[in-house]
Parts: sequence; C-alpha cells; structure tokens
Amino acid sequence: MGGSDGVENPLEVLTLGQLRARTSVKWRAYPEDVLPLWVAEMDVRLAEPIVAAVTEAMQRGDTGYCDPARYAAAMAEFAAKRWGWTFDEAGAALVPDVMLGVVEILKLVSRSEDAVVVNSPVYPPFYLFVAHMGRRVVESPLTPAHRIDLEHLEHTFAQTRPAAYLLCNPHNPTGTVHTRAELEAVGRLAEEYDVRVVVDEIHAPVVLAGATHVPYLSLPGSSDAFAVLSASKGWNLAGLKAAVAVAGEDAADELGTMPEEVWHGASHVGVLAHVAALLESGPWLDALLVGLDENRRLLATLLDENLPAMGYRMPEATYLAWLDARPLGLSDDPAGTFLQRGRVALMPGEDFGTGGRGHVRLNLATSKQNLTDAVVRMASAL
Repeated sequence: MGGSDGVENPLEVLTLGQLRARTSVKWRAYPEDVLPLWVAEMDVRLAEPIVAAVTEAMQRGDTGYCDPARYAAAMAEFAAKRWGWTFDEAGAALVPDVMLGVVEILKLVSRSEDAVVVNSPVYPPFYLFVAHMGRRVVESPLTPAHRIDLEHLEHTFAQTRPAAYLLCNPHNPTGTVHTRAELEAVGRLAEEYDVRVVVDEIHAPVVLAGATHVPYLSLPGSSDAFAVLSASKGWNLAGLKAAVAVAGEDAADELGTMPEEVWHGASHVGVLAHVAALLESGPWLDALLVGLDENRRLLATLLDENLPAMGYRMPEATYLAWLDARPLGLSDDPAGTFLQRGRVALMPGEDFGTGGRGHVRLNLATSKQNLTDAVVRMASAL
C-alpha cells in the first residue's frame, strides 16, 4: 500500500534478510532464529533526503565539528508547521541526545539527592540516568488507563517537594498522548509546588491518527520549563546523535549557562541528517505514520485471533505497544518466556518501573509479515 503523497510505506520496503545484515544492537544481541522487536529501532529504509545529506557529506569530507545553530532552526521550522508552536531558536541549545540533554538540564535546576518525579511505568533511562547523576527518582504511577494521575501527582509533589518533574510526552512505553487539559493541570501543579518541569518530547513527530501532540512549552505556565526534542525517533536516526534543548522564556538564561562542551557531543553528520529529516522528509514521515496506524490495528486483530487474553490498548503515539501478559498466566517475566519458547525478543516490562511487571513492550515498526510472525510465535510459547 502506498503512503502519503505516493511515498511507499517505509515499513514494507526491506526484507528480513536485508534487516539481518544490519550490525546495530537490535540485530546482534540475539541469535538469528530470534525475531527482534525489542529496542526502539525501526525496520525501515531511510528517507532519501537523509541518505543524500549524509552521502554528500562523506563525498566532500564534511566530517568536522557541527554548527549548533542549524539544528535549532530546523526544529523551529518543523514545530511551527506541524504543531503551530514557535520558539526562540536563539535561546535553544544543541545537545548530544535527548537523555544527555535531560541530564544537563537537571544539573541546572537540581542538586545532589534532590527528588525527580517520573510517571511509571516509563522509559528505563529515566531511572538509570537520573540515579547515576545522584538524584532520587520518585514515582507517580499512571492510571490504569495510562493517563497522568493528577491527584497522585499533586500528592507526590506535596509529600516529596521534588526539584523537578521529568515528563515523557508522548509517553513511552504506553503510547499515551497527554491532552492539553492534562498538561495545563501539570503546569498549575508545578507552579503551586515550585517544581521545574523537564519534558522529553522525542516521540512528538510520531503521533498517530486521532491524537494531537501539544508541545508543553506552548502552554501557559510553562515559562520556567524545558523541553528536549530530536528527529531521532521519527526518522530512525538513533545512531546519528543530535538533539535540541528548548527553554521557556523565563528559563532561557539558565539554559544559556549550559557548558559549551555539551553541544560538542552532538555529531556533525548527525546534525546534517536530522536537518534533512526535519526540513525535507515530511512526506516520508507521513507515509510512516500511515503504516504505523495500520500496524497498531493489525496487532489488535492478531492478538484477538491468537492471544485474546493479552491486554492491549492501542497506542496514540510512538511505534511501541505496551502489552499486559498477566492474564496469560505466565511468570512475572513474560518476555523471557516469549524469547525462550517463541524466539521473539521483547522488552521486559519490569525494566519500566512500578506497573511494568507482567508486561512486555513490543516494537510495531516492522513489516506486517514480521508482526504477524511475531504474534504467532508468541502464541506458540503458551
């Protein structure tokens, strides 16, 4: 099936044999009889403008130090077109990637042993990176419907008096897109309890039909908050490091104190690739979103036919499915069972903190054939 503006569905271009020739960790962590749907890497051929930008850079030997202004300008143009959000690109900062950007911002707004609140279950590096920098991670779990539990969040703010709230928007692993009303409520709570909000918006380009991404910094009450964005997830560029940190107007001076050496960690070739993604690869992204929408619906059908007891709430964003395997009667480590018996590699839910036990995260960003094969293999594990 064709994608947007005649662009072919990027998920249906490469064969399994072509994918297995890759040398990234997704394809090298397990034996060849395992179908890997675990780490957040898409089974796609890159958009042609990205390939051209990187190839031309190689041909002219353009592999030096990056220009930090180019990325912010490209992200600002993309954000204005896609989300109607404008920000002062002059006050943005280039960072190596989203999580390292988060770490550098937390260094600006918190001190050793300060509490940082997260909504569990959540992306595992939220725990690992924050703990490694000497801050305390405090969980405020999502509701059973995968929404922000505002009452619990307020209780957490009141009890722990955290320095910062690290928000995942859209949310990984649940695929939840936080609504404008939810985010505005977060802003009011942050202001009331003097909590600095830091938002990971890496999945913002990957919002599916029926949902709308609301940039946190576009809302009232966000003037002292920060957001970190990247083209990494939207265009499958995790190995080409680059991201941008953006500050609300009252936090711009703080962001300006970030050490110069931070932006030196971004890759020049990465910046070239990300700029080509943001400015020239919109039709490819649109085709991808159509394919992901088809895949999330296909997964619902496949589970209904093969694993009807599996809990599945279709994601509103990302290319990740958060599956509740507890009704299947497996152990607390269903990912281990699916790997050993079905030869499918998924992310263990317990890695995502409270609320993750008995769950698995499945990567939808593959061909329909691979997705079908994966669910059949999972069913065989029972």
